[in-house]
Amino acid sequence: MRSMHLHRFHGGLTLPDHKTESTTRRLLTLDIPPVLYLPLTQHIGEPAEPVVGPGDTVLKGQRIGQASDYIAAHLHAPTSGRVREIADHPVPHPSGLSAPCIVIETDGEDRWHDDRLPAWPDWQEHDARSLRERIRDAGIVGLGGAAFPTAVKLNPRPGKTIHTLVVNGAECEPYISCDDTLMRERTEAVLAGVRIVAHLLGVEQVLFAVEDNKPDALRALRDALSSDDRSRIQVVAIPSIYPTGGERQLIRVLTGREVPSAGLPADLGIVCHNPGTLKAVADAVLDGRPLISRIVTVTGPGVREPRNVEALIGTPFADLVAAAGGYAPEVNRLVMGGPMMGFAVGDDAVPVIKGTNCLLVTRPQDTPEPGPLMPCIRCGECTQVCPANLLPQQMYWFAKCKNFDAIQEYGLFDCIECGCCAQVCPSNIPLVQYYRFAKNEIWAREKERQKADLARERFEFRQLRQQREEQEKAERLARKKAAVAKQAPKGEKKAAIDAALERARAKKAAQTGENPADNGRPDS
Repeated sequence: MRSMHLHRFHGGLTLPDHKTESTTRRLLTLDIPPVLYLPLTQHIGEPAEPVVGPGDTVLKGQRIGQASDYIAAHLHAPTSGRVREIADHPVPHPSGLSAPCIVIETDGEDRWHDDRLPAWPDWQEHDARSLRERIRDAGIVGLGGAAFPTAVKLNPRPGKTIHTLVVNGAECEPYISCDDTLMRERTEAVLAGVRIVAHLLGVEQVLFAVEDNKPDALRALRDALSSDDRSRIQVVAIPSIYPTGGERQLIRVLTGREVPSAGLPADLGIVCHNPGTLKAVADAVLDGRPLISRIVTVTGPGVREPRNVEALIGTPFADLVAAAGGYAPEVNRLVMGGPMMGFAVGDDAVPVIKGTNCLLVTRPQDTPEPGPLMPCIRCGECTQVCPANLLPQQMYWFAKCKNFDAIQEYGLFDCIECGCCAQVCPSNIPLVQYYRFAKNEIWAREKERQKADLARERFEFRQLRQQREEQEKAERLARKKAAVAKQAPKGEKKAAIDAALERARAKKAAQTGENPADNGRPDS
């Protein structure tokens, strides 16, 4: 095994990991629930557009939502059944609002769709474009939480050469252990996905990073590497410091290099992916299986038997809690995600989505309310722990006074919302909430600006089109007149002259009292 020099990122925290609570039990595959709720937005980008309607019969793996843009993802039926409705339903989102969902009443038969994607055991024979199309067809998004469409991430901009694939198996946030479980129990599938993506990108090396608090996962991965794998894939144990799993922080630890502000890892020739995403790629390429299920950690002091479960996308959270032995007494909160970056959900009717990695159930005694909000004392604790090396207290002031230009200059969009600053703040200021507010305001204003620009462009285009049409009309009339004048036959010209002469004679006769029709003949 090759040794590797590791680096340190700025700040971070050492937190109790609470991993073993959920890793002592084997992975459990849940039964098919009676009803599945499938939000049309489960990814970064535009919502999927439904291609089925109420009353339609659907089959497992059938596409039921069509990606409506390049940055979007298809949605597939996780099992067979009938579409009850397409309507708003509670979804896991920080706002707590409902969103459009395809609601499927399952039939328990789990019948596959006839047009299932074909398996590609010869995946090495397929080029990068074909593999990306397969990944897009399977509706795969990043399963580490961001849910960015994977096919887009695997298509670097022109001129960007990717030489390193980083597999982010850090899973640094407390309580979450779905990736640990996946790496231990589905090791071969994960490594198959690594090989496929490495082939697609044409990388020189793969760095598979796993925090050192997961010794069983590290051992399983190293034991499963073939001799060919060892020439290109290196499994690296990294320190368990939160948030080492942040993309920029992990790249710093592994390479010592910094992703530029407002830049991407691809700017350094690096692409990062989560083990769950890579396992989904293997399912799609080797078995023709779209992304219709995922592993979720169900944990916290609010459940009786914390564990990891594999659940169909759309399964209500209530089914996950039941699989973990049910609620403990005095539960007060359901959190999707971990204690640092997760958010509370209103009830257990909300469904598992592609980005659901953990359901954390808490009790009042385990999550005491923060103390009273106090003024910032400029102690600098937040600056010391910020893994992005920002100035959180200054950004807080800018966000509070809505100085959105200044806060962007101070690196607002380099903030990964890890929560380290709020964790150490002695004044109990919810700093991350201020940063999220500022980001949302900036995004909303940018969207309005783009809408106004589009409306202005449409108006100006309409004006130009009307002017062009008027000009073209005038030119057509002028050409027509000229053509008529040029092409008129001589007979027509003579007739016009004779008619003019006849009118002149008639006028003269009228003045003298003669009838030109008499032609000088006497009365009969």
